Amino acid sequence: MSSTKRILIVSNRLPVKIQDNEGEFTYQNSEGGLATGLSSVYQQGDNIWIGWPGAVVADNQKLKVIGALEERKLHPVFLTEEEVSDFYEGFSNETIWPLFHYFPSYAQFEPRYWDVYKSVNEKYAEIILNIATKDDVIWIHDYQLMLLPSLIRKKLPGVTIGFFQHIPFPSYEIFRLLPWRKEILCGILGADLVGFHTYDDTRHFIDSVTRILGNTAIANELMVEDRKVVIDAFPIGIDYEKFHKLSEDATVRRNERKLKKLINNNKLLISIDRLDYSKGILHRLKAFRLLLERYPDLKGNIRLIQLIVPSRDNVAQYKELKEEMNRMVTDINGDFGTFSWQPIHHFYRSFPVNLLSTLYKAADVALVTPMRDGMNLVCKEYVASKVDKKGVLVLSEMAGASRELSEALMVNPNDIWDFCEKIYAALEMPEAEQKRRMTSMQDVVSKFDVFTWVKNFTERLEEVKEQQLSLSTRIINFETRSKIASQYQKAAKRLILLDYDGTLVPFQNNIYSAVPDAPLLNLLEKLCNDPLNKLVITSGRDYKTLNTWLGHLNAGMIAEHGAWYRTLDGQWHNRRDLNNEWRNEVYNVMDVYARRTPGSYIEEKSYSLVWHYRRVEEGLGELRARALMDDIKHFIADHGLQLLQGNKVIEIKSMAINKGKAAKRWLEKDDYDFIMAIGDDHTDEDTFKAMPSSAVTIKVGNSPSSAIYTLNSYKEVRNFLSVLANEEMPGEQNMLRKAIISDVQWPRN
Repeated sequence: MSSTKRILIVSNRLPVKIQDNEGEFTYQNSEGGLATGLSSVYQQGDNIWIGWPGAVVADNQKLKVIGALEERKLHPVFLTEEEVSDFYEGFSNETIWPLFHYFPSYAQFEPRYWDVYKSVNEKYAEIILNIATKDDVIWIHDYQLMLLPSLIRKKLPGVTIGFFQHIPFPSYEIFRLLPWRKEILCGILGADLVGFHTYDDTRHFIDSVTRILGNTAIANELMVEDRKVVIDAFPIGIDYEKFHKLSEDATVRRNERKLKKLINNNKLLISIDRLDYSKGILHRLKAFRLLLERYPDLKGNIRLIQLIVPSRDNVAQYKELKEEMNRMVTDINGDFGTFSWQPIHHFYRSFPVNLLSTLYKAADVALVTPMRDGMNLVCKEYVASKVDKKGVLVLSEMAGASRELSEALMVNPNDIWDFCEKIYAALEMPEAEQKRRMTSMQDVVSKFDVFTWVKNFTERLEEVKEQQLSLSTRIINFETRSKIASQYQKAAKRLILLDYDGTLVPFQNNIYSAVPDAPLLNLLEKLCNDPLNKLVITSGRDYKTLNTWLGHLNAGMIAEHGAWYRTLDGQWHNRRDLNNEWRNEVYNVMDVYARRTPGSYIEEKSYSLVWHYRRVEEGLGELRARALMDDIKHFIADHGLQLLQGNKVIEIKSMAINKGKAAKRWLEKDDYDFIMAIGDDHTDEDTFKAMPSSAVTIKVGNSPSSAIYTLNSYKEVRNFLSVLANEEMPGEQNMLRKAIISDVQWPRN
């Protein structure tokens, strides 16, 4: 990120541990991975970190806390006890956490939680907006603040915003259960770049946006009003060097020797988790029990150290989990243990980092087997700590880290039987194989550490903003409209070519429902009635429909992409050199898919066939469309045909037909001093390319185009044409018309 930009990091918690000792606060920097990685960012220049200090602070203590935190470049957001309860413990951890980790039955959809979640996000926004300027970069973190990007965007439209989600994003089928799903998606889409740990998360998010909000997605990009929002995967890493060097520390090495002696040099397995139902603790204990049952020779020769960090054990699900976990540990130790040997050593507390390092270094096998995890950094810390490269990682397929650490032994924690066998394979793995796998994983973990993660995200955010700025130069703003309108007013001969569907009217599920409304007809009549204008409607529709809807206009028309055209005398003409010998075979293929796909149908035109799937279930339509194209592409290549993939349509037509060739008929008939073409899909690209360099070409939408300018929707097209036609428009459009006529200079956007 450019060094001239100030970066504001925003998260639910500040990277400090703050404790209230009878009104006296103590502060200790967090040792967490995120705090470590971002310390290299917020401690530079004027950058700051904004978040809750982790304690409820009385009003008379707030100034004191602010002063102490500002010395650390931290800015606090103070929360009340009610807000901590309903925003953090409530909506964040009792609604979003279980739902996003695929435990929907645990989710509580409590309206009060949602109201407080909104108000706390608004509180964060208010504090940020008191600090931020439009030139800042704001990097927002995690599920507690999903409304925040949009709240900031509304007040600072041009500011750079990144959002990163550190937990999974669920599939559409799970996410749609959330009553406030639209608000959450709209909140996140206030960002310019949205980051997740895995490609699956990005795919789920894009799928939810397209199906719930209806935004158009191209690859990993979404169009949100006039902004391009990029959704991408950035797997977070750890401070590799810290853990690698710590494992060689004299104290850690001494503790390792003590531990080995204490467990009588048994093979050591470790698991380190926070108490949470998403961590797969009970499944792991079941697999360990099965291991001891299947392989009795392991008794007395292996030990499992299970470290569970306390978490919310006053909540019903966590309390039940803890009780069941304790019962299972007791049962396993009772059923398999002896006077001199205990299979599981269970600790319900936190360990300092040097003791964690000792466990990592001493362990022969690490069991990291969550039911669902955004990333899970324990496995990466274990890999980084194995300086001798000996040790085996057993890793859940459901952890985000499994996408990177492919040399681990992968398990589905639900498959207890395979889980058991993978643990046994880890215990029996030859040393050479251990070193080969560990070396490969260390290469990945060392290369993609937390500092690389920060660098990759911030650089990508800068790229996205540059792309947005590049795109904005094509958008027709106030100044551009003034320039085009001035050219229009001064011209003596004008040619205006307008596409129909998606340009003048919105797309409809029923293609025959896109009848021109009265305001559109009035606008087109006004353009046609200007003696200086020659208006041509260019469309892929059949000529009979166009004639029925628009035949009364004094306008030229191009139908079926140029197979038919109507001159200004009202006469229709068609291409005599075209044939339909191919139609039956293509129709038969399309008919197979129409009968197989509910909601799809075939439209027959004079010289083309169209398969429509706008009314087909989202996803299924795209799947069938790809299959249809695969089935038909070899046939069309041999018959001089062209396949056009439009907005929820696939059309087969002769390659000799295109809108550009048809448009040249009008270009050749006269010399025009103002030429304009507007269209929304790739069939209009032929028209744009056929225009002279002086022409005004406008693409509706923001997909790549050879057009010079863009407008976002058919509504903007109508407003723009209304300005040219000198209609009385409210607001800015009317100001523009008057400005052009009177040569008054109005300020830019």
